[in-house]
Amino acid sequence: MKYRDGIFATVVLALMSLALAGVVYTDAYSQAAKAEASGVRALTEVAAGTTLASAEPALLAIAPVKVQ
Repeated sequence: MKYRDGIFATVVLALMSLALAGVVYTDAYSQAAKAEASGVRALTEVAAGTTLASAEPALLAIAPVKVQ
C-alpha cells in the first residue's frame, strides 16, 4: 500500500511537471507574462503619482471606456 502511494505520487508529479512545461513554452504564457508586467508597472506609476501628474489635461478629460 505504501509503495503504491509513492509510485502514484511520483507519476502524478511527473505528469504535472510535463503539463507545466508545456504551458510555459506556449506563446499565450509569454503574452500573459508581458501583459502582467506592464500592468504592474502602470499601477506602480499611478500609485507613486508620477503618471497622473505628468499627463496632459486633455487626456484626463476623456470619458472612461466601459468594459463589459
